[in-house]
Amino acid sequence: MAYVPRLKQEYKERVISALTEEFGYANVMQVPKLEKIVISRGVGAAVADKKLIEYAVDELTKISGQKAVSTISKKDVASFKLRKGMPIGAKVTLRGERMFEFLDRLITSALPRVRDFNGIKANGFDGRGNYNLGVTEQIIFPEINIDRVHKVSGMDITIVTSAPTDKEAKSLLSELGLPFKKN
Repeated sequence: MAYVPRLKQEYKERVISALTEEFGYANVMQVPKLEKIVISRGVGAAVADKKLIEYAVDELTKISGQKAVSTISKKDVASFKLRKGMPIGAKVTLRGERMFEFLDRLITSALPRVRDFNGIKANGFDGRGNYNLGVTEQIIFPEINIDRVHKVSGMDITIVTSAPTDKEAKSLLSELGLPFKKN
């Protein structure tokens, strides 16, 4: 039997029926699902030190389990001493099995390691069913060795769903186990 990530199994067995019951979908294909997760990280100090981009790409690769790529600037900004085409960040896009694996690790091991953690903010939705989450330290992920970290920095995690509204997307993410703050 082929390996199936825990969250993907849970989505098929429990989440689809729970969302169908809550929103009254006529067809299983109407139920929102995760499409992709994008982890991105800006490295503004890379203008002065090119090695920082390599460190950022390496850390994102360890965290996601998939090779990250560096992002380049689209235009010149004289006040930042930035030229078009210079590497200024790193990103990785996860789909399929790796997406579910990353989300599972984020929920079960990374977020609980945040100091004074009492849930993630529920106002990170964009109006189209996608959720943005900012992480202030990359050392919350168990894959990162704290002794080898050159600089503690954060990253942005974007969860893209097929949900048409924020309410449906929040229900989907809550059912999958994302710990939203109670207001």
